[in-house]
Amino acid sequence: MKKFIQTLKNIYKIEDLRNKLIATLGFILIYRFGAHVVLPGVDPLGLTDLQDQASGGIVAMINMFSGGAFANASVFALGIMPYISASIVVQLLGMAVPYFQRLQKEGESGRKKINQITRYLTVVITIFQAMAYLTNLKYQIPGAIAQEGGVFWTSSIAIMVAGTMFVMWLGEKITDKGIGNGVSLLIMIGIIARLPQSLTAEFVTRLSPGGGGLMSFLVELVILFLIFIASIALVQAVRRVPVQYAKRIVGNKQYGGVRQYIPLKVNAAGVMPIIFAQALMFIPASLVSFNTDTTTSIAAAFANNTGFWYNFVLGLFVVAFTYFYTAIMVNPTQMADEMKKNGGFIPGVKPGRKTVEFLDGVMSKIILPGSIFLAVITIFPSFAMLAGINNQFALFFGGTTLLIMVGVVLDTLQQIESHLLMRHYDGLMKTGRIKGRGTAPVSV
Repeated sequence: MKKFIQTLKNIYKIEDLRNKLIATLGFILIYRFGAHVVLPGVDPLGLTDLQDQASGGIVAMINMFSGGAFANASVFALGIMPYISASIVVQLLGMAVPYFQRLQKEGESGRKKINQITRYLTVVITIFQAMAYLTNLKYQIPGAIAQEGGVFWTSSIAIMVAGTMFVMWLGEKITDKGIGNGVSLLIMIGIIARLPQSLTAEFVTRLSPGGGGLMSFLVELVILFLIFIASIALVQAVRRVPVQYAKRIVGNKQYGGVRQYIPLKVNAAGVMPIIFAQALMFIPASLVSFNTDTTTSIAAAFANNTGFWYNFVLGLFVVAFTYFYTAIMVNPTQMADEMKKNGGFIPGVKPGRKTVEFLDGVMSKIILPGSIFLAVITIFPSFAMLAGINNQFALFFGGTTLLIMVGVVLDTLQQIESHLLMRHYDGLMKTGRIKGRGTAPVSV
């Protein structure tokens, strides 16, 4: 406790870090306040059916990502997910369309153009999702809309688009002025906001007749803790590939060898694959909201998050996006070029193309088990639901929710620790250093 109090004092002494934390908390409070502001024309008392609808299935996941704003029919009901979907589309276009490939190579100017295109696409996606959301309110939630008409539809769509863009702006401001990645942090805050309610619901269920009693509840908490530890291990796991650097001793013709390592993370993509995969799985739920025979027949198999096809496709998406995002984050060609420029080589492997092939092969072998483990943790909540755990609480047994919390918390703590160490204060832990999802330090 004394160490913790001293760490808080050290954080308060660093003006820059203190201001960043205050700014981050301020933006989060604004986000949480907006999640409870109901759309004009919607009766808050008539949302009971919507809250029941958001207590299970894939809609529960959408509601959790928005921090309960979806079930509240708030101005932030769609949350940040339209922006995530737009980012997926733009990154996929960067793999196939020459125009986007050129923009990626133009540096800062190209990045600004890509961000602008992403924002425009976010508006388009939000308009369609807002229409689906209001259609669901009209046909599935009787009495929710107090004043229906053309003005209500136009104003509500405009407000929901503005709400999503405002949430996106909050995320960018947290990244610029605060601590951590803003978008990921807002998603995590929404998830944490649902934890007390989910935990209470499961506790009441277990203490009810035939619920299994307090011992069953304690066993669930132990299992949740073990999955939490496994998730931390997945986020931080690193495979080190040996590299032999030839180093010339100044003023001497002798050469010595210093063995170092290239740290290749088992999960270099972090939680982004499951965020991307989950965003795509929200599309069938949006189609169901239109309530037509065609869309219902297409999306029925994917609307149930305990069904086989939903989890099978979700797992495939996670594996595919893990490879895709790792290919963006880790470039074997660039690594081989940097090694060659610094006079480094891998023992038994020729510099140049052979080194690129070797690194690419190592990455492929590392990513496969890592991506499969990521996919298993992603679909694990479905098994928890089938085992009788409350649907809302089961979402914390792995999946997107747990991995996002682990990854975002580690990244945020790593940034705070970096500020402390930079000012020659002790870190957040007595021994070792917190490692987030970034590149791990090179071991000698």
